[in-house]
Amino acid sequence: MTSHLFGRITRARPETAGSGDGCYLIDTRGRRYLDGSGGAAVSCLGHSNARVRAAIHDQIDRLAFAHSGFFTTEPAESLADRLVTAAPEGIAQVLLVSGGSEAVEAALKLARQFFLEAGQPQRHRVIARRQSYHGNTLGALAAGGNPGRRALFAPLLVETAHIAPCYEYRHRAADETPEAYGRRAADELEAEIQRLGPETVMAFVAEPVVGATLGAVPAVPGYLTRIREICDRHGVLLILDEVMCGMGRTGHLFACAEDGVAPDMIAVAKGLGAGYQPIGALLVHQRIFDAIDAGSGVLQHGHTYMGHAVAAAAANAVLDEIEDNRLLDRVRVLGTALDSVLRDRLGAHPNVGDIRGRGLFRGLELVADRDTKAPLDPARRVHARLKAAALDAGLLVYPMGGTVDGQAGDHVLLAPPFVITEAQIDELVTKLATALDRALMP
Repeated sequence: MTSHLFGRITRARPETAGSGDGCYLIDTRGRRYLDGSGGAAVSCLGHSNARVRAAIHDQIDRLAFAHSGFFTTEPAESLADRLVTAAPEGIAQVLLVSGGSEAVEAALKLARQFFLEAGQPQRHRVIARRQSYHGNTLGALAAGGNPGRRALFAPLLVETAHIAPCYEYRHRAADETPEAYGRRAADELEAEIQRLGPETVMAFVAEPVVGATLGAVPAVPGYLTRIREICDRHGVLLILDEVMCGMGRTGHLFACAEDGVAPDMIAVAKGLGAGYQPIGALLVHQRIFDAIDAGSGVLQHGHTYMGHAVAAAAANAVLDEIEDNRLLDRVRVLGTALDSVLRDRLGAHPNVGDIRGRGLFRGLELVADRDTKAPLDPARRVHARLKAAALDAGLLVYPMGGTVDGQAGDHVLLAPPFVITEAQIDELVTKLATALDRALMP
């Protein structure tokens, strides 16, 4: 049957999802799939949470939408209060949007407006990292450092400088401690700021744990602390993109808490709505708000669905579930369990070079040779074959190619729901091992 839905791939029509049951999605033919990646690290509460569904129904019965140019709403105010209370020191304001790309786009525009209002109009440059991904709108895509995602749209992207990622598996020298490597990697920011001219740089953007393009690569100890020092020394805003790694995914509501760093802005989404509603948020430091408030008093940015009442109600219910059921503790415990099972079953696999991550956010980097870390031949498209083989096995995972440099390298990202059980972790790894062997067949 012809579909008029413009899907992600034009030459193949995916199965039709019909219902959800905890950590499983069920297609309209009745086949069950264990969601080992939460979609794209989205469905942190699984696919049938009663509290979130009830909150959505209740809010729709009272009020679905009121434009933020005219009204605020109780769910939006409550959500902002809760996020600020839980956020790192200095964060005092929340801009509610509809997803991660919107949150990062808002951060970039707000950074520019902040410096204009503060009397530093020369600051306009953004520095980010290679092999990063910050969203698909043009500003967010420009900040991202993944060549494959950028190439088609390069003529449309604003100029952005990129330094090396904090990528211990490939970039730390054999005789270098993680801390020494972290300082060396962070000092690339210092060099790039000096090259561009400190007076022109407005922001540095980074994921505390890199998700889609590297596969759950965490910053080494001390890296983000050094980054914060460099930003402070030059008056550069630190924007942390926690769209994928935040909202409990690593065992902390904000991933940067594990690194002991307080940024100037934090972008969150995905797990904030847990897939039940499209919602994201940009958390903003008080001094940025104060500059706007003391200047024009007008935020030069907005979207129709900002602060959507139903989306905010869903997010409040998600936070209720995380708090009432102590899911952050659960993520830390089950994250350790998942890591242990992965290492037990796949740690010695000849094509698994690295197993990494935090909490229920884990990545496996695939290689042709463990000793040399040589990547697999990109022509084999092992990441795509792995996704298909996992689907055949009844498992959803999130593989990608271009891990090493945007062209070569394969990894698979795991981000199961926070409500996964130990038995389901065993099922996940068993099916992943089967799919991996199939994907690697000649």
